[in-house]
Amino acid sequence: MNFLDILQLALRNLRQAKLRATLTTMGVIVGVAVIVTMVSFGLGLQRNMLSRFKALDLFNEIQVFGRSLTSLVSTRARNPERNENERRDRRSRVDVQPTRTLDDAAIAEIAKIPGVAYVEPSLMVFTYVRVNGHSQVESIGGASVPNASSRFKEFLAGKMISSPDADEAVVKETFARDFGFEKPAEAIGKTIEFLAAPKESAKQGKNDEQPSSFFGLPLEEDTTPKGDNGALVVRTFHIVGVLNAEVKEGVGQGGLRGLFPDARVYIPLRAAREWEIEHRGPMSQVTLALARESGALSQSDSEGYDSAVVRVNDPVALTEVRKRITELGFGSFSIVDQLEQFRTVFLIIDSVLGLLGGISLLVASFGIANTMIMSILERTREIGIMKAIGAEDREIKLIFFVEAAVLGLVGGVIGVLAAWGIDAIANRLAYRFILKPQGASFVDFFSLPLWLTVGAILFALIVSIVAALYPAARAARIDPVRALRHD
Repeated sequence: MNFLDILQLALRNLRQAKLRATLTTMGVIVGVAVIVTMVSFGLGLQRNMLSRFKALDLFNEIQVFGRSLTSLVSTRARNPERNENERRDRRSRVDVQPTRTLDDAAIAEIAKIPGVAYVEPSLMVFTYVRVNGHSQVESIGGASVPNASSRFKEFLAGKMISSPDADEAVVKETFARDFGFEKPAEAIGKTIEFLAAPKESAKQGKNDEQPSSFFGLPLEEDTTPKGDNGALVVRTFHIVGVLNAEVKEGVGQGGLRGLFPDARVYIPLRAAREWEIEHRGPMSQVTLALARESGALSQSDSEGYDSAVVRVNDPVALTEVRKRITELGFGSFSIVDQLEQFRTVFLIIDSVLGLLGGISLLVASFGIANTMIMSILERTREIGIMKAIGAEDREIKLIFFVEAAVLGLVGGVIGVLAAWGIDAIANRLAYRFILKPQGASFVDFFSLPLWLTVGAILFALIVSIVAALYPAARAARIDPVRALRHD
């Protein structure tokens, strides 16, 4: 018999036992549908995570660290027994410990590395600000002008700071709302005041300049205006832009772009640097004094920036750029460092989900084997006649293999189609009852690549054929003489 004859015979045998074949095929359908649905869900999580990182602009940036003031005066930074907060900090996860200070000269040196688009120092201070009659402590970030960071691409109102020396500021939408502006446009042009306590030297100077007195009575009238004692130091900026910092893409629907430190107010980098130096906190003053006293930092040297963000022209060049940065004596951090760990985690998740689906298909394989054995018992006489007229054992086996393959192929195709339907329904239900009430856009939680579809069908086909090995061998061993006398 040729293959077409065997195929026709197998299809005829399956039609004669429609109910049994249908129930057996249902087991394969359920197994394949479970495998495809679960694995596609794991792949969907991985795809959404990577697309999220891409939307947040994390694949093109490196955070670079130099030697901090603390490391110059203390050995605690090199102590392996660090507390939990330090372990969570990015600086503790750098590839190598920095040996150089990240000052302006170092920034310029890094910017000359091939593949680097720009380098932006990271500078953040916390100070009281006063806007629209409200005062509270806010985070202030220094921004280079002009600035190519994706964080400063979308404005709800206004524009970016015009020049590096301008007394201008851009604020986030949440800042404008918290300070009483109902609409972002209302904040444009308003004055924002930075507040600080007067310097001790100024206070001391005032104390030293007391007017002459006679037994406690002033000899001349005090001309000092009321309220000067303890007056605040104020520096004013004008709000020129309100940022839209949220990313409305992917799972989560929100977040910050890039590795640049998040702040609610951004002013020119030079102004932020001046404010940080002029109004340095007590702890920072002690640290700087210790560094200069120990000789770790000379009187003429700058303490540098805590970190900087390096953006590369192409993510492919990121590894080479990091290598050059390390050679210059700086530490670095990139989200790419975590990708291998993420891939390992998702590989484990996909394997577990696939295993659960595989158990369903394994149960279905027992159903196929049972169907084939029952078919042997019912067709023993027929098999005897076929062998009596010259059918070989190979052809008898092939008949059962083809029957099992048909069941596996049909079950695999329908199972994949069922998985597509399940994924589509699950996405719609998730959007209708979870995402939409929260104001989020539609998200596809499943990923069905071509290799998963084809692989699931082939897997079902192989499992079905393997399940038919014993029944086929048993059918081939039937003695034709006994088979002809079988009732």
